[in-house]
Parts: sequence; structure tokens; C-alpha cells
Amino acid sequence: MKLIFLGPPGAGKGTQAQRIQENHGLVQLSTGDMLRAAVAAGTEVGKKAEEIMARGDLVPDDVVVSIISERTQQPDCAKGYILDGFPRNVAQAQALDKMLAERGESLDAVLELKVDPKILLSRIETRASETAGGPRADDNAEALKKRLDVYMAQTAPLIEYYGKKDILKSVDGMKSIDEVTAEIEAALKL
Repeated sequence: MKLIFLGPPGAGKGTQAQRIQENHGLVQLSTGDMLRAAVAAGTEVGKKAEEIMARGDLVPDDVVVSIISERTQQPDCAKGYILDGFPRNVAQAQALDKMLAERGESLDAVLELKVDPKILLSRIETRASETAGGPRADDNAEALKKRLDVYMAQTAPLIEYYGKKDILKSVDGMKSIDEVTAEIEAALKL
């Protein structure tokens, strides 16, 4: 099963992806983790990404899609995977679709965690207080507002994009963690 989890910062995508990974053997794939792993492994695309990151530039979509392509063909992804943090915009979604089509594959579902943006701040504050080793640098009100603005401008259009492809499933991300997991499993028929 090939999945994407969508939702604004603090919606619980990472938490839910980890739970689905543990419960069903799908691999959670974080774009940042994949980039770091490709660089560490010294793959061709990893070397390219390392040069770009060393300059302080954002890694272009084609390089990220190449890294995702390499990573999703690893044996641990045979049962399926969850993309967490990619795609971030419609251009990336189109590049992902193209890459999958070239392999004769497609996404099984895109799962949207619907949340109330007004309540996200308290979630972020809770996460900051519970994070081992201290809060992430972006776990504060000002950073959350910026991240939400970017999400609304760039990532939220993916909801319509995947809705038109009839693979979008939405769940209420405001429920308890266990209830959200149960809704995800029901929506995906896991």
C-alpha cells in the first residue's frame, strides 16, 4: 500500500504514520530522513543532494523525487510505505505521479488529517513540553503561524488535487490519538 499523509503542522501525521508502521508493517518515509540517508550512503543522487545542501540551497523537486524513487524500491518497502512530508505542493505531486507511473505503480490513498488550526497551537506547545531532549526549534507560536501560512498556500491545494483523483480519504484529526488511528485504519481498510 502506497500512502501519503496530509495535514497542517501539528496535525499528528508523524504520530499516526508511526502507529500505522508499527501496526501494519508499512514504512514511514520522511523526506528529511531520506535525504540524510542518501547523503550518508553516498549514492549518486545523495552526492548531488549533499552539494546542494552544502550551499544552503533547497534540494530541487527532481532530486527529492529521485531519492524517493530509490528509497521506495528498497526491500523494506515491499509491503508499502507512507510518505510523510512529501509532496508539499502540486508540482511535487505531479512529479511523484510521473515517477510512479513510469514504474507501473500508483498511490493507493492520500489521507488528510482534518484539524482546527486554532487548536494546533496547544498541540504544538504540548509536543514541545514532551519532546525528549527539548522542543524542536519550530515548536512555538510564531513558527507555527508561518508554517500554517506556508501549508495553506502550498500544500492545502493537494487536497483538491488528490480529491479529483478520487484517492483522498479524510479523517477527524481532532479526536484522541487512538480514535484517529482507528479512523485511519477503517478509512484505509487496514
